[in-house]
Amino acid sequence: MPSRSVLLSFVLILIACASIQAQEQSPLPGRGLAQHPFLYCGEWQGRSLENQVMHLVRDGHVVWSYTNDRTGEIGDCTMLSNGNIVFSRQFGASEITPDKKIVWDYDAPKGCEIHTAYPLGLDRVLIMQNGNPAKALIILKATNKIEKELVLPTKDPMGTHGQFRHIRMTKAGTFLVAHMDLGRVVEYAPDGKVLWMVDAPSAWAAVRLANGNTLISGNSVGYVREVNPQGHIVWELNKSDLPGIPMFTVQEVSRLANGNTLINNWSAGLPPEQIQTAVQVIEVTPDKKVVWGLKDWKTLGPSSSTQLLDEPGAPENGDLQR
Repeated sequence: MPSRSVLLSFVLILIACASIQAQEQSPLPGRGLAQHPFLYCGEWQGRSLENQVMHLVRDGHVVWSYTNDRTGEIGDCTMLSNGNIVFSRQFGASEITPDKKIVWDYDAPKGCEIHTAYPLGLDRVLIMQNGNPAKALIILKATNKIEKELVLPTKDPMGTHGQFRHIRMTKAGTFLVAHMDLGRVVEYAPDGKVLWMVDAPSAWAAVRLANGNTLISGNSVGYVREVNPQGHIVWELNKSDLPGIPMFTVQEVSRLANGNTLINNWSAGLPPEQIQTAVQVIEVTPDKKVVWGLKDWKTLGPSSSTQLLDEPGAPENGDLQR
């Protein structure tokens, strides 16, 4: 007969397992797909570069989807005030209408990749073209004329895929660049002069906030941090800071009008059996309380870029902090 201590240990194990299972089954904060209307896209769906899909969600339902019929990840997607969507597709960038007509297209040169496509007004697009050399480009959509070209340094000129993900323009007209391979965020003047820099391991995205600080996401490191102009961290979330919601690969991050932070918690790089354990999108308050956790793998794939459509302002005017 087992000893009393062995039986007690067995009971404690059963209680712990039941507690973990209960936590896993407990509902996430918020209203799932119905929390916000949003545009959603993610890299490497199905661990493949084929048939990547964007989704538009309203009132808790997918009301529009678009499947990219060309090879490549969709990693940056933005709905304009006119209803069109500008998006990156790894080997190019496009703009599509609500009736799925492509009205603008740009193909990257051979050997290059594009993971940033962000509107500057209704007539121009900011492109980050990974390659040798890597270039930030401002393109006039009507003619595909390159209005501005800024060559950027990289750790490995031949390591195209790992050089950059998202870059953005600031209200001041400067380039805010997340150097993923160099592990830093740099603000460049239009002439390429370095205006500001901060170390940021595996930086996936950076956005200049209304308060002058910079919000940064860490790719494989799995963090979100806000740094002030002096480079000091004033707010931070790390992998295990949200009980029951681990952060894996943090991709796009946004600061919402209400002060909350929206996190795209990408998981496609995990082993296949673990990918769907991730909470795809997380909205957290300044005091680190989760008010929305989206986990709906029946409807959506991995999360790279999410635009909330109930945020005030016009995206093409730089009104969104994302």
